[in-house]
Formats: sequence, C-alpha cells, structure tokens
Amino acid sequence: MNVEQRKWTEALGWTAASPGAIAKSSQLVLVFGAAAALRRPDLVAAIRQDYPAAHLLGCSTAGEICGTQVLDDSLVVTAVHFEHTLLRSAEVSLTQTPDSLEAGEWIGQNLPRSVRDAATGAEEKLAHVLVLTDGLKVNGSDFVSGVMKHLPEGVTMTGGLAGDGARFGETRVFRNNAPETGTIAALGLYGSRLKIGVGSLGGWDSFGPERLITRSEANILYELDGHSALGLYKQYLGEHADGLPATGLLFPLSVRTKAGETPVVRTILSVDENAQSLTFAGDVPEGAYARLMKANFDRLIDGATGAARTSYEAIGSVVPDLAILISCVGRKLVLKQRIEEEVEAVSEVLGTGAVLAGFYSYGEISPFTPGAKCELHNQTMTITTLSER
Repeated sequence: MNVEQRKWTEALGWTAASPGAIAKSSQLVLVFGAAAALRRPDLVAAIRQDYPAAHLLGCSTAGEICGTQVLDDSLVVTAVHFEHTLLRSAEVSLTQTPDSLEAGEWIGQNLPRSVRDAATGAEEKLAHVLVLTDGLKVNGSDFVSGVMKHLPEGVTMTGGLAGDGARFGETRVFRNNAPETGTIAALGLYGSRLKIGVGSLGGWDSFGPERLITRSEANILYELDGHSALGLYKQYLGEHADGLPATGLLFPLSVRTKAGETPVVRTILSVDENAQSLTFAGDVPEGAYARLMKANFDRLIDGATGAARTSYEAIGSVVPDLAILISCVGRKLVLKQRIEEEVEAVSEVLGTGAVLAGFYSYGEISPFTPGAKCELHNQTMTITTLSER
C-alpha cells in the first residue's frame, strides 16, 4: 500500500502543488474539508482530474486532520494505491430513504459480499466497511443497526457523521460526484491480505446524579426523572445555556441501558424550545440512565492514546500504512489550542511511518475494541488502522 497527501488552503492553494507518483494508479482518494470549500466545483473538479481512476469518498468537517496538523477551512486529500485490496462503493440519498434504519439496511444489502479480482481470478471477501453520513439528518444508532444487520460475521465497520464546524448549518458527503447534503456513502474493502485495526475511547468525566430517561422517542429526549430535559440541561449549563446547541458539545450525556455495560456518549444536535426537547446524534432510549459529562484535558489525550494503542495492537503491533482518525467536534472545542496534542499522541503510538488522515465529526462509528459491537459514539477519538501484509 502506498499513500500520499496534499492539502489546499485559501492562502496557499495546493501543497504539494501537484499530485505525486501514485496519482494515476490510486484506487481511493479520501477528501475531508470545510463545507464552503466542498461547495466550490473547481476544487472538486481538480481532485477528480488528478485522480481519474479512484473512488472519491469524503465529507465536510468540523476540522481536518493531515498528519499531526489540525486544520480549519481547508481540503485534505489522501490518495491510496492498494496492492492486494479491491474496492466497491454504495450511496443512498436521505431524500429518497429518510428513515435511518432503512438507509443503513440499503447500504448493507447493496455492498457485495465478495468480488472477483480480474488479475488473479480469485474471489476476495468483504473485510471492512468505511461509512460517511450526513451529520444532521441521520439517527446514527439506527443507521449502524441497519448496516450491521446485513454484513457478514467478522466484517468490521467504522466511519463518522459529517460536520460543519460548530455552526450546525449543513453537512455534505460525496462518493465520486459532487458533494451533496442528505447523503450517505459507504466503501467496501475486499481482500485477505488487508489488516484492519479499530479503537475508540473518550476521556470525559461524569458529574451530577444519574437520571432515568422517562420520556424519549428514538434520538429525541423530552424528560429526565419526569422533568423537562431541556430545562434540566439549562440548569446545569448555567451561563453556557444561551449558546445551545453548540455549547452542548461541552457537556455530552453518558447513556447506559444495563447495569455494568460500557456507557455510550451522546452529543446534542439541536434543541426545540416549544417541545422542551433535545435531539441527539443517536438513540437515548426510555428506561435508560443518563449522566452529564464534562471535559478532563489529560484524560481526553489519554483517550486518544488508548484508541491508538488498541488499533495498533489489532494489526500485530506493526506500523500501519494509513490511519483514519475521526474525532468529535466537542473534543476540539474543549482542547482548543491544545487540539494537536491528541493527534500527536496517536502518532507517537502508531509510529512516524503511518500516514494520518481524518476529520472532526458530529459522531463516530466504530466498535470500542476489535470484536466488540459496532456503535455510534460521540466525543470519542476513533481510529482505523490499515495495512497490507
């Protein structure tokens, strides 16, 4: 596997100025960028021209990761040439399939279980699925359940929800064509020589009492302990309440449905003053228990380190060719000028030979560890390591 990167900014244009040696032979190009940049047809057309044979997969972000840099208002292009891996992709529009569960099932049903290698004649099985979804119109929990229902046993899935900074205005996803709102794209990777590692950790501290979710509908929370969820949230946020929903990223919810299970974290996407409700990126089921969370700077960095170590060990503790990092916008808002510390921590674990690419998201899709259930997470650093051996 060979990997090369380039980036675009308004001030400097493209760096490097031209695509590298693998441009014409790249099978995959990941593009993560600001929503405004992805609305520019000249930039998208330039990427397609430079990588004519590749699957283009990308989305708008709340920040772009290029090596150990965290950028804003840029485009980061990561081109990959695989030696032993085949690719297939699928796309669904939420305009045509608005139900997130059904959209997930469509993706799961429309990725082939295996594909034939034209060069060798060998039948290569599906090994991993990388998904990118609209960040504002998808119930991530339902979507993940829909996809996983149809994937063969042992196939892993990772990905994330597109972002739009802290604006929550519109998010875009694209597969080959122009980036669109209300889109979900998935890439299937096929081959027995492809090694995939996954890891996902947070690093937030719970505070306040654990409260029973007494009224909710899918990802919309109405009541905690019989009281208005929005009212309680504002009470805890104090002066930060005026900035909702953006300030809600600083105070996510930890949700557990059973005693002893690892809680999942949920981030606010929107608020409804009339209904006194909060809409989250994933399900907040009635009967579950929820606690507010707040940031601990050192533990956030430790979380990134732990996710990197888990994904590194999963591929045999060898330096991966590529690591895809998807971290939550809430972490970026908390860490502020220290944000590159979490990316640097990942690089220290994976080694300087690993190319790092990724983005800050409105939700992360991954198992906590290899072999665990794939879930939607918020406020985590999720890492997918790829290597061909």
